[in-house]
Amino acid sequence: MSERRTKVLIIGGGFGGLFCARRLGRADVDVTLLDRAAGHLFQPLLYQCATGTLSIGHISRSLREELSRHPNVRTLLGEAVGHDADAHTVTVMRPDETTFVLDYDVLVLAAGMQQSYFGKEHFAEWAPGMKTLDDALCIRQRLFTAFEIAETLPPGPERDGWLTFAVAGGGPTGVEIAGQIREVATRTLANEFHSIDPEDARVLLFDGGDRVLKSFAPGLTEKATRTLESLGVELRMGVHVTDVGRDGVTVTPKSGGPAEQYGTRTVLWTAGVEAVPFARHVAQTLDAETDRAGRISVAPDLSVPGHPQVFVIGDLVGGDFPGVAENAMQGGLHVASCIRRDLDGKPRRNYRYRDLGSAAYISRGNALLQVGPIRLSGRIGWLGWGFIHIAFLTGVRNRISTVMTWMAAIGRGDRYHRAFMLGDRGVPEQPYTWSKDDQP
Repeated sequence: MSERRTKVLIIGGGFGGLFCARRLGRADVDVTLLDRAAGHLFQPLLYQCATGTLSIGHISRSLREELSRHPNVRTLLGEAVGHDADAHTVTVMRPDETTFVLDYDVLVLAAGMQQSYFGKEHFAEWAPGMKTLDDALCIRQRLFTAFEIAETLPPGPERDGWLTFAVAGGGPTGVEIAGQIREVATRTLANEFHSIDPEDARVLLFDGGDRVLKSFAPGLTEKATRTLESLGVELRMGVHVTDVGRDGVTVTPKSGGPAEQYGTRTVLWTAGVEAVPFARHVAQTLDAETDRAGRISVAPDLSVPGHPQVFVIGDLVGGDFPGVAENAMQGGLHVASCIRRDLDGKPRRNYRYRDLGSAAYISRGNALLQVGPIRLSGRIGWLGWGFIHIAFLTGVRNRISTVMTWMAAIGRGDRYHRAFMLGDRGVPEQPYTWSKDDQP
């Protein structure tokens, strides 16, 4: 090994990037963790922030603060936009759209996935996804504004459109947000309006499959279906959302038949994911194989074939690995171990994912938990979800006070974080914003 310390560049501060950086803390390497938000987000609870149960501070933490105990790890704010495989450099764009270059000896790609609209990107204008803090705050604004606008309208189709909420995608995120919207309507806002009855709000859940939560055991999905229907969520299975506009959505049955239109002013999109543009760019520069969603094929040690100095972890890994937090965390720890073994002159070990189960929150007192042969639902599943899903998966420091704060907020059922802003038309555009043309 050269006397010069190895430079490790990690792209992305999610579960994989954070756990890799932590494990490399105080190792004989210089680590740079680059993230476009300079913060770690506990993404599995975004829907709780979007519906007012948790605040931004409950589900996010500054990466600089989180890694301050590790003197060999530095965090930088920026968006990776270019990669030179031969020079081992990454071009980074600052929020003011100027750029700088970082060099590396080892590159760890942990940039994650983004919402996919399956080639119909214009849907995004009317149907926000659920991937970032901005998404959560946007959904919170749309959700509570819809009730406020409905309060000012007379009975009729226009009011009905504001009181109808459509969710595309029947996976965990779709199920969780649909259940939460019905809870907002039936509990949180029940006695706060005069002209409307929030309980009249319709929540439509569209999915192309024959059941929700297809990754769970059939018995659990049946219980989830009954719980959702008891909450008042209307399930429309076996359909694809084929158009989204200002006034509603159009769905088409997979089996054929005429399209159906639903009037709604609030559409939320959780139907699919795809690799972020930089990940696709890196795959091209490395001539790596990818699947349709842009996930990158990797060697058994999570490196890119032919490029042992480049690793891929988390949702971006191709193959049969699930896109869940546990896979990202385990991948981050594994890659850190590989780097340490390289320093010690030891052979790398192959990555082996350990399935620690799946969980989905439906409503207060109702959740699903699947861990190996264990199947829990209802209130027992909800308690299991709380102690495992939060306490174990959290990417911030596992402090009892943090977990108890989250559990108290969720357990009470109150929503003290419902504030939203519509913006000020008189304020000029802010100078430090990400460009819409930041793709490589």
